[in-house]
Amino acid sequence: MIRFENVSKQYERNGVTTQALENINLTINKGDIYGIIGYSGAGKSTLVRLINFLEKPTQGRVTIQNQILNDLSNSELRKVRRKIGMIFQHFNLLESKTVFENVAIPLILLKEKKHNIEQRVAELLEFVGLKDKANSYPKELSGGQKQRIGIARALANNPDILLCDEATSALDPQTTQAILDLIKKINEQYKITVVLITHEMHVIQQICHKVAVMEKGKIIEYGNVLEVFGHPQQPTTQNFVSSVINDQIPSGVVENLLETEEIKHNFKLFKLEFLGLSASEPVVNALILQRKVVVNILFAHMSEIQKTVIGSMFVQLQGNDIDINDAVHYLRQNGVQVSEIHDWEIN
Repeated sequence: MIRFENVSKQYERNGVTTQALENINLTINKGDIYGIIGYSGAGKSTLVRLINFLEKPTQGRVTIQNQILNDLSNSELRKVRRKIGMIFQHFNLLESKTVFENVAIPLILLKEKKHNIEQRVAELLEFVGLKDKANSYPKELSGGQKQRIGIARALANNPDILLCDEATSALDPQTTQAILDLIKKINEQYKITVVLITHEMHVIQQICHKVAVMEKGKIIEYGNVLEVFGHPQQPTTQNFVSSVINDQIPSGVVENLLETEEIKHNFKLFKLEFLGLSASEPVVNALILQRKVVVNILFAHMSEIQKTVIGSMFVQLQGNDIDINDAVHYLRQNGVQVSEIHDWEIN
């Protein structure tokens, strides 16, 4: 559907070269909700502007639906762009136009018949839940309502692709959730491929199927959201994941443990990581009942991603080496990832 092949982008300003993107290789399949995440300056927005070719790569090529955008004329590019909708962080509505007129703009530019415009706009306003706001002006709307209008406008031309550039960053948490639910509904009902640019990992967690993590113009990690959340490889990815999945033992817990030397020496500390079935089965309870170890649960955190439970738990196991090794083997047999923590120092 969307493919980047060895794509780089450089900007030249006042004799200074800035490398915005470097050797990007990425495929976004039809029907995906694909998240692109990174801190400010990572190159996310530049990448998304290459999809509609508002920016052109310095090298490499961008392909959409088997069309290499590099090879298209301006008129051919305009046809491609008609099938790409875009919603923005700050809505980009015309304050002097009514809600109806804002949504109708793409159709008016295409010189659609008045009857068709009225029918399509009414349909879209009903879809985004703002049918009663057709004659209102943007200044009369809340931030969430403005973004719904932006979404309706982006859908006016029946796009195949919807680009969302920080579409929820200016919204409060409750409104953010409503907008994410709407984007998910668009993807499921209209089968539109969504590319979602964000710096908020909880947005990725909520609706994305796949994610690419960017840093300094490069994609440093990508894959299925569940896999990336479950086993983040790069420090930047780990930082993003830790913002929604608390997989570190609180320092206060460690401090309390270190106050008692006997506890420190008689117990071994383990981190247990759960994914899918291992998170829903009473594995730890069975460990307590069936194995010859004392189990002290220090801290646990569970979250849900793509209807799959993922989480971590810190436990102390007390017993002789044979019994502890048997307990660890039992946990691993039941799909739990187990790692012993040797360093008790607080980071």
